[in-house]
Amino acid sequence: MWTTADLGASELTRLAGSPDHQGVVAQVDPYPYADPRAVLEHPNGLIVALDQVQDPRNLGAVCRSAEAAGAAGVVIPSRRAAAVTAVTAKASAGAIEHLAVARVTNLADWLGVAKEAGAWVYGAQAGADTPHTSADLTGKVVLVLGSEGGGLRRRVAESCDLLVSIPIRGRVESLNVSAAAAVLLFEAARQRAGGNA
Repeated sequence: MWTTADLGASELTRLAGSPDHQGVVAQVDPYPYADPRAVLEHPNGLIVALDQVQDPRNLGAVCRSAEAAGAAGVVIPSRRAAAVTAVTAKASAGAIEHLAVARVTNLADWLGVAKEAGAWVYGAQAGADTPHTSADLTGKVVLVLGSEGGGLRRRVAESCDLLVSIPIRGRVESLNVSAAAAVLLFEAARQRAGGNA
């Protein structure tokens, strides 16, 4: 770890690759991703799976909501998706330090593994017939949310047990993926608390 007292502000900016270092730069190991099967081990685990969410800030915000709602983990694809970076860590407000984040090669295949492990898989899709409040989000559950603008890919959507929607009352067509994740996560938390949360 280096500070401005050690190296000076310009050298810290060079090392950090940004002037947003606040006078401290540290070299750290790559983020230690969790085992995707281990995320499924909790008998009543609540898991978020993200289908090609590309903005690291959205990934961080989803992780923050997941950790706050008591989720067991977040699963992301290893390609064409945001990874855990410094930007993700900052947007998560430290939540990624307390939450298992796993990477998988093929999200649809992993959803099949989740079902074999006893999980119910619910995909969020604008316009789906079932409102999110009508889905049973207790027990082992995977909530699947799609990419910004693209939503769930066809094979991922087909891997879900049920597609649910968040009713929109205003004029916008959908919520940001991190806002939608928060709505679904806290509905699950409410149901798991017996509907009194």
